[in-house]
This record gives sequence, C-alpha cells and structure tokens, in this order.
Amino acid sequence: MNRDAGTIPPAIWALGFVSLLMDVSSELIHSLLPVFMLTTLGVSALTIGLIEGAAEATALIVKVFSGVLSDWWGKRKPLLLLGYGLGAIAKPLFALAGGAGLVVAARLIDRVGKGIRGAPRDALLADLAPPGIRGAAFGLRQSLDTVGAFLGPLLAIGLMLAFANDFRAVFWVATLPAGLAVALLFFGVREPARGPVAGRVNPIRGENLRRLSCDYWWVVGIGAACTLARFSEAFLVLRAAQGGLPVALTPLVLIGMNLIYAASAYPFGKLSDRLSHTGLLACGLVVLIAADALLAYSNHWAWVWAGISLWGLHLGITQGLLASMVAATAPANLRGSAYGFFYLVSGLAMLVASALAGLLWDRAGATFTFLAGAGFSALALVALVVRGARRTGS
Repeated sequence: MNRDAGTIPPAIWALGFVSLLMDVSSELIHSLLPVFMLTTLGVSALTIGLIEGAAEATALIVKVFSGVLSDWWGKRKPLLLLGYGLGAIAKPLFALAGGAGLVVAARLIDRVGKGIRGAPRDALLADLAPPGIRGAAFGLRQSLDTVGAFLGPLLAIGLMLAFANDFRAVFWVATLPAGLAVALLFFGVREPARGPVAGRVNPIRGENLRRLSCDYWWVVGIGAACTLARFSEAFLVLRAAQGGLPVALTPLVLIGMNLIYAASAYPFGKLSDRLSHTGLLACGLVVLIAADALLAYSNHWAWVWAGISLWGLHLGITQGLLASMVAATAPANLRGSAYGFFYLVSGLAMLVASALAGLLWDRAGATFTFLAGAGFSALALVALVVRGARRTGS
C-alpha cells in the first residue's frame, strides 16, 4: 500500500489540536501577563524584560537536549506528555501569584515545558506523516497552532470584559484548555512502532553528527537567515501604534497577523509537497521584503496593516516548509536532534535580530529598522538563487 499520497492521519490532526489548545491557554495568559505584573504586582519594566529573556533562553537550551534525548531513547510521546504536562501545571501558578517570585517560577516551568516538547513533537509528526504529504502535515499543525495564537488574545479580551478586568479569573480559565491538550495527547496520539535498536548511541557523538548532511545544515542556515530578516513581532505592534492605531487596540496586530498566518500555513504546506522547496522559500522572502518596504515607508494605518498581513503570509509560506525540509534532510533516528539544533540556531538568530532591531529603532527610527530586515531578506534570497543555480549546473 502506498501511503505517500492520501489523507492526513488522525494522529497528526490530534497533534495539531493539542498545539491549538495549549496555545489558546498560553496566549490567554501571555497577552495579559505584562500588564498584570506591572499594574497588579507592581513589577518594574526592567524586571519584566529580564523574566521574559530568561524564559525564552531556557526554552532554547532545553529544545536541544529534549531532541537528543528523544533520539537516544527512541521514544517521542513520553517527552511530549512531560512538556505539555509542565505547561498545564504552570497555568494555575499565574493565578495564584502574589509577587514576582511565583510568576518567575511559573514562566520558567512553562518555557521548560515548551522546550521539552518542541523538537520531539516535530520529530514525531515527521515519523507519523507519509513523505508525500509531509509538507501538508506540517502546514496543518502550524495552522492549527496559529489559530490558538489568535484565539487566545481574543478570548482574553472577552473574558476581561466579562470578569470586570479580573486577571486571576481569566488565568484560572486558561487552565481548562491546557488540561484538555494533555488529555487529547494521551488518548488521541499513538506513537508508531519502531524496530528493535541494537544498543543506545549518543546522537551527538561525532560520527552521528556527521550523518547530518550538508543539505540539513543548509536548511538550518537559511532558517537562521530568515529569522534574522524577521525580528520580534513586538516591532509590528510599535509600528502600528506609530501609524495611528489606538493603544487599547494594539493586541489586534498580533491577532490579525496570526489570522493570515493560520489561513495560509496549510495551503502552502500542501503546495510544498508538489513544488520546489527552494522556489517557495524564495517566494516567502519576496513577500517579506514587500512587507518590510510597506512598514518602512508608510505611516498610514492602512498600509501598515497591509505590511502586517504580508508578514503573516510570509510566515505561512515558510515556517511549515522549513520544518518539512528538516525532516527531509535528517536521518529518521536523528530527527529529534536535528529539530533541536534547528530551533536553537533560529532562536539565537531571533535574539540577535531583535537586539539589532531595537538598537536601530532607538538610534535611527522605524524606517531603518524595517529596511535592515528587507536587506537581510534580500541577502537570503540571493543565497537561495545562487545555490539553486549551482545545483542546477552541477
């Protein structure tokens, strides 16, 4: 039986809805957490920045080790249950927090959970997906994940109105989708059987790392280049505020961007199963250049929204595609490690890009910030074209 073409397996749908539910839970809290810390707990802006930085750095480091562990162990689902379980355990701590200490603990537990589940989840999805529909499978999961990313803030707005701005009541509600995510993972996802392995081998030993091909490291490099060109989405919010969007409505920026992202991720993932990966990546970079140009040169809110929409379209084109390319270029028993290294390099690139964007914003203004993003996009596009020409000519 040929499973290279056909419908997406139910376990992949289940993984997608697990991501959706946990993202709804997380964004219910994260969209309100900075204001909660500042106004209710009296935490300074500097402390908020340090908490967020430490949390994201923790997730980056853990991703590498969880991916390696899933390859060494030969199992993915137990690590997913641990990662999503920690995410669910962290949610009540936000509601109970009476000061910065418990918020720090909850944030770190939550990010450790995210780090643990990230690489094994994508490796499991690659294990479950027939090669002929792998792009569609990654696009579907990314799309459902992103639906959660805009449903969460929308629910937060509605619940804050319903509960008369009671942060803690909203945080308690966030525990429900987190618990459902863990239950769905436990009952709805079955890990595929593996053949017997003759002894466990350290995946990051030299001989194993050499099995990660030049094509794989090229995907890691181009993923990092895309991330350098696409800094933190916080700058989209700042640009929209400059364009005349009232401060109270600035969360709509991320909602709108994620709506485009969610709507485009699955169609483009499915398209990647039939078209050139290099060509689609190039298309995504062209879209990002157009987004940066609009955001750099327009102060009118309509053009700013057009730039934000193109930013979301770029994510829809490229993110599932890059995940699928990692699966295609890494050995099956090293996929967890491969995703761990990919996310680590991309995460470090995001830290550098966001720091550079902030420096340019302070020193030269928004226009130069987005022009720099367009410049990095153009360099990545040139690299893609040159490599494509070399491979065609070889």
